[in-house]
Amino acid sequence: MVRIAHFSDLHYGPKNLTEADRCFGAAIDMAMAADVQAAVLSGDSTDHALDLHSPAAERLVAQVRRLTDHCPVLMLQGTYSHEPPGTLSIFKSLGGRYPVQVADQIGQVALMPNGGWQVSEGWRFDVLPTGLMALFSCVPTVNKAAVVATVGAGAAAEAVGEHLASLLAGFAESHRRAQALAVPSIGVSHGTVFGCLSEHGVPMAGFDHEFTTGALFAAEAQAFMLGHIHRHQAWDCEGRQGQQRIAYAGSIGCFHYGEDGDKGWLLWEVYTSSAVCTLQPTPARRTVDIVFDGKPDLETLRDAVAQQDVAGAFVRVRWTVADEDRHAVNREAIQQALGTAAEVKLEGRIVPVVRTRAAGISQLDSLEQKVVAWAQATGVTDAPMLACLAELSEAQPGEIADRVLDNR
Repeated sequence: MVRIAHFSDLHYGPKNLTEADRCFGAAIDMAMAADVQAAVLSGDSTDHALDLHSPAAERLVAQVRRLTDHCPVLMLQGTYSHEPPGTLSIFKSLGGRYPVQVADQIGQVALMPNGGWQVSEGWRFDVLPTGLMALFSCVPTVNKAAVVATVGAGAAAEAVGEHLASLLAGFAESHRRAQALAVPSIGVSHGTVFGCLSEHGVPMAGFDHEFTTGALFAAEAQAFMLGHIHRHQAWDCEGRQGQQRIAYAGSIGCFHYGEDGDKGWLLWEVYTSSAVCTLQPTPARRTVDIVFDGKPDLETLRDAVAQQDVAGAFVRVRWTVADEDRHAVNREAIQQALGTAAEVKLEGRIVPVVRTRAAGISQLDSLEQKVVAWAQATGVTDAPMLACLAELSEAQPGEIADRVLDNR
């Protein structure tokens, strides 16, 4: 059995730095306390390209360096927009007690008893290294642009899925050989499984996703550790090689409002014929959404605050109002009502006023005719307006004002 810490989607960057570093630091502490034998980071360790002198890069390097003093680390290439090719190269030179293996190409790596990594020359080992502790088959993010250039945009999605399915099935032979040697086998990849749930609870269904659970199980690895989707979820299968499990670790912290589920990392125990994993929650920030169909009502807002603890939470208030009421929203009062929150984000949606023009109205001779034409175009009764127009034409301004005041 090998015990592995599986981290994913750290998204270090200026915007996420506080959340990412607090959660990843806590996760490393827990992983070391659990005495894991290896650590896997399954992609998107950065949120975008980072300068090496930036605070986010400095903190990520420091945390991974701390992890390498405890165990060997495998880092997988993630989404290119988050982790441009070459971003992870710096981690090869950290100089910790144990090495970092950067998996930016399809291939296999073996975890050796001395804590080192042995890398296959091709996409898989022809002969498994002697004495290996665990076998990792790595499938980093697929460059879909290269596939599009080869087969065309229309066939790219289908081609990616077919090639990945063939590749995963090709790993099965190595995994069976590892099992015969009583060595656990683990798959690591970054992508979308058809039918998985996003962090907002939306099923990811479509033809442009990289994997199906069937294709992943066909690799016949005991464990398959995935990154990219920020929600933890898992699938199990009883195969001919024993019990198999696929799992997303989810993101290390809460980076967006409205996310479902706990955030954390996975503690894996991988055997030669089974694998189990448990989510270890991190101290991710707490988010609260308060939504109004119309103008925000302060009494309703205060009731919502009384019913749920917003102290220290990140609160988003959303509302929808007509264009003419946009300035009636008291933003300052909302901020005051949520004074104990760590952050308050106000999002108002403005519904524009739709004005209807009556064709040819400017060509009519009299104002009365124009009022009648406008009333017909807008579907309102013209009699009250015509009466008011007649009064304006005949009465003195003072008389009209006196009548209005008398009515009040």
